[in-house]
Amino acid sequence: MEHVDLTWLFIIMAGGFLAAFVDSVVGGGGLIALPLLLATGMSPTAALGTNKLAGTMSSLTSTLSFIRSGKVNLRLVLYLFPLSLTGAVGGTYAVRHIPSDFLRPLVVVMLILVTLYTFFKKNWGQLSTFSGLKAKSAVWMGIAAFGLGFYDGFFGPGTGSFLIFIFLALGFDFVMAAGNAKVLNFASNIASLAAFVSFGLVNYQYGLPMGAAMIAGSLIGSRMAIRKGSSYVRPMFMAICSLLVGKQVWDLLS
Repeated sequence: MEHVDLTWLFIIMAGGFLAAFVDSVVGGGGLIALPLLLATGMSPTAALGTNKLAGTMSSLTSTLSFIRSGKVNLRLVLYLFPLSLTGAVGGTYAVRHIPSDFLRPLVVVMLILVTLYTFFKKNWGQLSTFSGLKAKSAVWMGIAAFGLGFYDGFFGPGTGSFLIFIFLALGFDFVMAAGNAKVLNFASNIASLAAFVSFGLVNYQYGLPMGAAMIAGSLIGSRMAIRKGSSYVRPMFMAICSLLVGKQVWDLLS
């Protein structure tokens, strides 16, 4: 059994709480959690696997919180859930055979467009206008769920933001969009976590305590989002998108 540094364990749990608080609403928790795990000295792949364990625990918590509050369209997400799960399995398998870094420039462009569109469309996501899927939109949503599941397993950054954007485009308000997105994000997290566990790339000594702290953070974060509504979620969504852009640009240039 590896030695666990108690100081680092405390730092990781505190950082995990903060990461989950943000991630439970608009995603992007890995911006906080991953650097902390890497700082302990574990390998990048082990850090990714450990973060996926803690993130899946957090994701399940916020998913249940949104469902209990009625902020998830269950009929819609039950149709999309297996597609996201299947896509993530394919993406996780593909990343072992194909380098994923070629996607980074495209992701930067997409995140910039998502942020700008949300910024200039001031009233977007304030009220829900969703009235159900028609045949054509059902097909496109199925493709999007599978595609973003694959992307999350293959590369990952910005998945939560892209999911929220798609649900906003369907006519959901920001809180419902966040709730629906969280359920699909949980699906892709399960698939990726299973792969990391099978590869032996999860550090449970750090991952389980971090996951416990992230459960607390996701409970508080999702409840705040549900209580405060779109006026709280919208600026957080744009802030996280902007940070994701900065992180991807930094990785491109470094």
